[in-house]
Amino acid sequence: MADILISEFLDEAALELVPNRLSLHYDPDLVDKPGELAERAAGARALIVRNRTQVRGELLAVASRLEVVGRLGVGLDNIDVAACKARDIAVCPATGANDVSVAEYVICTAMMLRRRAYAATARVSRGQWPRNDLIGCEVADAVLGLVGFGSIARHVARRALALDMKVIAYDPFVPDTAAVWSQLGVSPVGLDDLVSRSDVVSLHVPLTEQTRDLFSAERLAGMKPSAVLINAARGGVVDEAALAEALTSGRLAGAALDVFESEPLKGPAAARFADVPNLILTPHIAGVTEESNVRVSKVTIENVLKVLS
Repeated sequence: MADILISEFLDEAALELVPNRLSLHYDPDLVDKPGELAERAAGARALIVRNRTQVRGELLAVASRLEVVGRLGVGLDNIDVAACKARDIAVCPATGANDVSVAEYVICTAMMLRRRAYAATARVSRGQWPRNDLIGCEVADAVLGLVGFGSIARHVARRALALDMKVIAYDPFVPDTAAVWSQLGVSPVGLDDLVSRSDVVSLHVPLTEQTRDLFSAERLAGMKPSAVLINAARGGVVDEAALAEALTSGRLAGAALDVFESEPLKGPAAARFADVPNLILTPHIAGVTEESNVRVSKVTIENVLKVLS
């Protein structure tokens, strides 16, 4: 059995960092082979995953030699961190390695949603000329509300301020007296205030019992009808059925979702978004660019090797 088991994709150049004294098994499709995954995990000292491999329950139980879990990303909701801590298994996210990618995704989708022209290709290619229908709005002078004000949100704030947006943020874990607010030129506000004032709301929180369905039907109703919502954080933070209904009824101007409560998105969960207007859906790629994949893979391998050494 291999010392290091990798169940999802990474930049293969990072594998060259693994010394010959450690055996390695890399299969980017192993996440979809639960029987083989469990069998191989039984002998692994290290397990490297992205967000789909569920490091909990039976998998943790059979991984009796496990010393470290390397996370190719930053979210930890697919890992039973408490169980790992109880067994002295290190959990190592690739903190900071994909911040720029997510920040650029947020700014990109905010501009696309505000301009409304992202969905015009199909109409123009059919010979239509919907120029008056697709007059959108600039991001300059628009209010960006960041729900959560950690590292990625701060990257977003810097880029938004450079575009002359006004930035406000809500984060109960960052004191109003913290220097970072004045350093970046961002105003701390309450969540309800942020929701009611923002032209663009971007979510930057983990999925916890406190944040599940944080953007419920009631909270979505508190947003401006002209506002747009972006979730590149975690699925489950937004009530997806309520969001689809708000977009369909015109109570919300637009949304971009990169994460979903159930991934991969399929079946009834996917069908609820069919024909929903003013919506951008992407398959959990906000943090995955060619550049970030290199950074994340290298950092994760290095983190794992530190523990094994």
